[in-house]
Amino acid sequence: MPANFSRRMLMDERCSYKTQGNAALRRGRASICNTAYLITTTTQNRKPLFTHFPAACSAARCFEDATLLRNSRILAWVLMPDHAHWLLQLGEADNLGEVMGRLKSASSRYANRALNRAGPLWSKAFHDHALREEEDLQAVARYIVANPLRAGLVSRIGDYPFWNAVWL
Repeated sequence: MPANFSRRMLMDERCSYKTQGNAALRRGRASICNTAYLITTTTQNRKPLFTHFPAACSAARCFEDATLLRNSRILAWVLMPDHAHWLLQLGEADNLGEVMGRLKSASSRYANRALNRAGPLWSKAFHDHALREEEDLQAVARYIVANPLRAGLVSRIGDYPFWNAVWL
């Protein structure tokens, strides 16, 4: 075995999945367990569907549902009127596309029910950035939850109801 071999390398190889597909956002996407990802997705056609309080509440409940996440964990999230951000730590044997599919599917189902509508709620794609070891998870979480401040929706983050972070 090479001198720099480690169990972590073996685990990363076992838990690394390349996704198939030609879409630009999926090209080269890898799902690496125990890696934190900054993920962004928008509503279909960027419609501000989450200005409707019951719909936003319904979607937000899904982001806290451990059964949807299975082995993965959301470290921070914010739900904006027309998009959402998550800081997600991918669990063992989880695939990033599948985890996001479960989150988007469940939140669509419940938010659509609250909106009395049918059809796609989220855009098909999502943007992901695998965080490097030197990137500060808490700084990324602060950036995520500060979105409503930067957008001018509130003057204090405590006044915005649709966010959470494990550190707070």
